Amino acid sequence: MSTNHALVAGGLGVIGRSLVTHLADRLGWRVTAISRRTPDFETRARYLPVDLLDAEGTRAALAGAGPFTHAFFAAYQEKADPAEQVAVNLAMLQNFVAGAEAASPALRRVVLYEGAKYYGAHLGAFPTPAHEDDPRVMPPMFYYDQEDWLTGHAAGKAWDQVVLRPDVVCGFAIGNPMNLAMVIAVYAAICRELGLPLRFPGSARCYDRLAQVTSAAQLAEGSAWAATEAQGGTAYNLTNGDIFRWRPLWKRIAAHFDMDPGEPRQIPLAEMMADKGPLWEKIRQKHGLLDVPFDKIAAWGFGDFIFNCDWDVISSTTKIRQAGFAPVVDSTDMFLKLFDEFRDRKIIP
Repeated sequence: MSTNHALVAGGLGVIGRSLVTHLADRLGWRVTAISRRTPDFETRARYLPVDLLDAEGTRAALAGAGPFTHAFFAAYQEKADPAEQVAVNLAMLQNFVAGAEAASPALRRVVLYEGAKYYGAHLGAFPTPAHEDDPRVMPPMFYYDQEDWLTGHAAGKAWDQVVLRPDVVCGFAIGNPMNLAMVIAVYAAICRELGLPLRFPGSARCYDRLAQVTSAAQLAEGSAWAATEAQGGTAYNLTNGDIFRWRPLWKRIAAHFDMDPGEPRQIPLAEMMADKGPLWEKIRQKHGLLDVPFDKIAAWGFGDFIFNCDWDVISSTTKIRQAGFAPVVDSTDMFLKLFDEFRDRKIIP
């Protein structure tokens, strides 16, 4: 058994669930995970129902669970107002780190997760491939506040920090709808039930732009590397390491579901899926699927954003490869394997 004890915030999210499984069940680490929900799977990890916005409650809970050698912050709360999004997510990080270090005199490293929004991917076209030292864009952007606070707070401490910047993380998680693979899978099931082709629902320009994703398994493996081997005080882009265009990939996805891809048609998913709850319940009962609420199974607004990026989204992974983490994942294979996993786990028919 490893002597490492990881503390993972966001332990049931797309990032956290895969990370917990990798560290606890594959590497043999002791793992304590924070989540407001109870895990729906068997794992060696211990889960704590901690509200990270409660500073005293967080400190008390972590004091009883520590000490920890490594801490991974993958928690996130979506807020419509950018200023509120900064305040909430920064406060969670601050309470998490304060509790972890108070409980852990031998804490070695904190790993923080960001994303391509760091480079302005959410605002429009940006210089690609994006490098870790590229200039920031106009705030508010909670990544900046979190990174700046963590860097300053770590100065002079016995522990240091590493920042990882994945993009569009895809994996298996229940009740965490911010998952592009799940958006595609549920959209496909609904189209099939309605007798429709699996049309690409975004813009014609996006259909032929370059894109990237990050497998949650790839990120978990890279996170273990970042915690134990990476240079402290450094940020790294971490994606699958390949890029793709939606046009050929979408045809492979449609073939995998044995569906006609049709022609692309801009379909506002957030609007068009608003009334599909009863249809999804019919699909769920017909095929004996797990009882996941429709509003928790897919983030349609997230899909709308990704499928309407009329610009290339590419992050350079040269830095992390040169530093020693070099695995590459074929993104097409990743999507198809995830769809099979969703079927096997009775999430989609």
